[in-house]
Amino acid sequence: MSAKRNRKEKDKLTEKNGLSRKTPTPNTVTNINTIPGWFANKSDEFPGEADLFKAEKVLFAGKSSYQDFLVFENTTYGKIVVLDDELQLSEKDEWAYQEMLTHLPLCSIPNPKKLLLIGGGDGGILREASRHPSLDQIDICELDKMLVDTYATFFPDIAIGYKDPRVKLHLGDGVAFLKSVPQGTYDVVILDAFHVMGPDAKEVVDEGFLESVANALRPGGVLCAPAESFWHPEFELESIIDTCRKIFKGSVNYAWSSVPTYQSGIVGYMLCSTEGPTLPVDFMHPINPLDENINSGISNQPLKFYNSEMHTAAFILPTFVLKYKTPSNFANCFELST
Repeated sequence: MSAKRNRKEKDKLTEKNGLSRKTPTPNTVTNINTIPGWFANKSDEFPGEADLFKAEKVLFAGKSSYQDFLVFENTTYGKIVVLDDELQLSEKDEWAYQEMLTHLPLCSIPNPKKLLLIGGGDGGILREASRHPSLDQIDICELDKMLVDTYATFFPDIAIGYKDPRVKLHLGDGVAFLKSVPQGTYDVVILDAFHVMGPDAKEVVDEGFLESVANALRPGGVLCAPAESFWHPEFELESIIDTCRKIFKGSVNYAWSSVPTYQSGIVGYMLCSTEGPTLPVDFMHPINPLDENINSGISNQPLKFYNSEMHTAAFILPTFVLKYKTPSNFANCFELST
């Protein structure tokens, strides 16, 4: 009898939080009922495993013309966003990803003036870019207006990036936007709209797409895009590096950082530069440093993760990766082009 009473009590608690054991909340992902009241973050990239997040309260469930939305609260991670059954970010550590994806490229070149962000509609990368006073122009191309509005409603500290007067939002397809950009327009392009660079990527390893990115960059300009974790079962960078070096003809580097929200807890970053008029970009040594103690730009918070020492350390790979997960000539892939 006690077991039955516990089950009933659990069901009541689940329903109180806006969930149902038998009927999923409309427009939410179905796997939230794997364990009633919990969201299971799983993917084909890491077969046989899932990370569970208790949905203490569902704040929003909806559907745009492009994707399904779920926003819920979790005791440990704060508010969490799920799009089309894939966890996007959490309040706990979104800044670790946003800061690294933004400042790794912007701090690697002197005096960047123009930045293009493809995707990143939450506004976090815009927030971080606002810390760079040299930027005159910050363009963002985001496909889904509902995504922009959802973050503005539930994550104002992230969406605050849109308040920077240098930001211009372009609603539309990022691939088409890139193809329309005049040659040599931007100093930095950041991609945050596609699958990470790795075995399962499509757009970001397509040579035609990468050529559009390279065309949009000035000589010595920089691309930064999320890349696969080195814990991925099929992690192997040789082909991606070869493709990138063929297109960009400058420096190519892989960096990484810890972001506990994501499966494996590791996020990679691919950095590429076009051939410049002077020396190739040295990604490992920032030449445009930020003061992590100053609350700069539009952000209402100082830097929490990024600093110049972390920048350099991000390019150091664990021994097991160098020995067993990469080709024998892996170190040569990261040599500066001459």
